[in-house]
This record gives sequence, C-alpha cells and structure tokens, in this order.
Amino acid sequence: MKLLYRINLNISIALLIMFAIWGTVFYYIIIDEINDETDDSLEHYSEYIITQALAGEKLPENENGTNNSYHLTEVTAGYADSNPSARFLDDDIYIQARKETEPARIYKTVFKDRENHFYELTVMIPTIEKKDLKETILSWIILLYIILLFAIILINAFVLRKHLRPLYTMVSWLDNLTVRQETPPLRIDSGISEFRKLSGALLRSARRNAEIYEQQSLFIGHASHELQTPLAVALNRLEILADEPGLTEPQLSQILKTRNSLENISRLNKTLLLLTGIENRQFPDSMEIDVNKLLKSLSGDFNEAYGHLEINFTVEDDDGLKIRMNGMLASTLFGNLIKNAYTHNRKNGQVITVITSGSIKISNTATHGALNPEYIFRRFYKSSDNKSSTGLGLSLVESICKLYEIKITYLFDDGLHRFEIKIPDAMIVM
Repeated sequence: MKLLYRINLNISIALLIMFAIWGTVFYYIIIDEINDETDDSLEHYSEYIITQALAGEKLPENENGTNNSYHLTEVTAGYADSNPSARFLDDDIYIQARKETEPARIYKTVFKDRENHFYELTVMIPTIEKKDLKETILSWIILLYIILLFAIILINAFVLRKHLRPLYTMVSWLDNLTVRQETPPLRIDSGISEFRKLSGALLRSARRNAEIYEQQSLFIGHASHELQTPLAVALNRLEILADEPGLTEPQLSQILKTRNSLENISRLNKTLLLLTGIENRQFPDSMEIDVNKLLKSLSGDFNEAYGHLEINFTVEDDDGLKIRMNGMLASTLFGNLIKNAYTHNRKNGQVITVITSGSIKISNTATHGALNPEYIFRRFYKSSDNKSSTGLGLSLVESICKLYEIKITYLFDDGLHRFEIKIPDAMIVM
C-alpha cells in the first residue's frame, strides 16, 4: 500500500473513532442539560402545588393549557417511609387533550399536611423524543464525518503529494539505479532537511557501491587473466609428467586427479572471465541466429557427452525463431540451460524443448524436488553434490538475459524442472 493511502486510511479510522466518542458524549451532555432544565421546572411547579395544598387553597386545574400535569394521591405512612421523598423518572404518559402518548419527565415527591396525612404528588411534563434525538444526532454525525473525511483526504492528498514529491523522486531514482552504469545525479529541490540528508546519503552509498563493484569486477577480471597462464602451464606439465615411463598406477592416478582438479579450476576461471566480459558489455557484435538449428546442434553434442544416461532429447519447433544476438553468448545461454537439464537429470530421463514465436521452454525430468527460485541464479550456488559443477552456469545465464533484457522464469511442475525464456520483440528477426 502506498504511503499516501496508508496515511489517509489511518486518518479515516481515527476520525471514525473520534466522531463516535464525540457523538456519544454530545448526546449525553444534551440529555443531561435538558433534564436539568426540566427538573428545575418540575420542582418549581411541585412546590407551588404543595404550597397551595397545605394552605387549603384551590389547586390549579390539571389541564390548564400548559404542558404540565399532575396527580395528587393520598398514601400510607408505610409507603412514604419506603419510597424516597423525591425522585425523577422518564416514562410515557397519555395526554388527554391530544389523545396520544408522549415521552415525559416525571417528578414524584411525598409530603404530609398538618393532620399528618401523607400525600404523593406526581408532576409530569412532556419532553423530547430521545430516540428521535439519537437518530438525528447520528445522522448529522455521519454526514459531518463524510464531509470532513472527503475534505481531509483531498487536503492530505494535495499537501502530502506536494511535500512527498522528493521521496517519490528518490524512489524513482533508486528503481533506475544499477551498479553497472555510472551513478546518475540525484537532484532534490526541497526545503525539508531530512529529505536533503537522505538524498545525500543515498547518493554517497550508490557511488560507494558502484566503486566497490567496479573494483571487484576489475579484480576478478585481472585475477582470472593472471591465472590463465599458470593453469595452462600446470596442465601441460601434468600431461608431460603422465607420459613419463616408470610411473606406478597410484602415481598416475594422483596425476589424473590433480589434472581434473586443475581443469575444474580452469573452467571456473574461464566462466568468471566471461561473466566479467558480459558485465562490462564487451560483446557488442550481433548476428542473426536460427534458434531451432542451434538447439538441435547443441542437443547432438550433449547426447554424445551424456550418452551413458540414455536421455531422450526432443525439440518441438512449431514456429521458426530467429534472433539477433552475439553468437558466443547465444551458444553459452542455450548451452548452459541444456547442460543444466542433462546434469540434473536421471537415467532414461527426458529433455523437452519447445520453441514458439517468442519464447523457448526447456524442461527436464527431476531427480529431486523443486529448486529454490530465490537462489538458483546466485553465483556459486549448487543444488546438488555434483563436483564438476562450478555453480556459475545459471548465474551466467541470468547475466546474459539481463544484458539483452530477456525474461527468464523457473517452474517445477509434474516432476519436471521448467525454464522459460521470453525473447523481447526487439531481438526477434521477422
């Protein structure tokens, strides 16, 4: 979720809670104020009636054109002792003049005259319909909430978008940043000190990472070049040594093991050199490549090399596919994928290649379960104990794909490892 949306969502929830609390408090304050004013009126009216009754004067008519009404009832001393001398109630009363029932505020008080007779006076006055008041307050709170919410969201969207513009600039800059290219300038036109500090830190970090990456690439390239000659010399001397007469079988076996180890190191060294060349874009030349012919040619080579596994290699080429690409990199790309399909296969397994007008799918039977897609393209990652593997094959494939903006995906389905590469339209020769 975007930062702007998250802020608006949190504000909306906070406003909803605030208005709910405010509406509840407001309702009870209004009711308390209304009750307080009504109770004062009832107390004054009851005092007037009691005064008239104790003085023996004529009491006011019950239906006197006002909203007030009363009942005076003689009660026992026990009733007077068991009930409070004054209490307020909310109840519905029937208004004879209007012939309808309305909510009312009721005041009851008990008093006695000079002859020790006890009376209960009930004074009533119609009051507001509290249910209607609740609904009115609720409806107005909802309307106010909606209006304020839209107003706040619009204001926030305008203000935050304006003030967060430097953040969006930095995010866009990071999305387009790559250590393989020169670090682009990061210009932040903002008076906010935190954004200026953040942009400065990002720029310094990017330049430092680019410098470290360049130094690492140079080191790998130079080291690999320097290793080529001593490795070739060591392999040549081992071949000469193996031809020496008088060597025992254990000695010859040790020489062959050493030679195999050096050959593995030599393959690793050549792969590192190739990776460095790809990252430095040292393969600018392109040519038209018939993918169908290339894959069939590679399959023949691998069938000979892995003939002991008796793997069935099939190519389904309903559509011819020709692409423009560096010839060496094309052979490396498809060769590593097919080699990976052979080396991680089982005896009497199969390798299935499907060529369409814009993609190539290479599938092979699996010896184990699915590979981890987060790690298989990392350098020196090995998913098996194959000693001949350098752990750079799929990393080399990914580097070539990035160079040409080819999309590569991995999927494990129905006991098959499936690699699919989608060729961009710019590479396809029509």
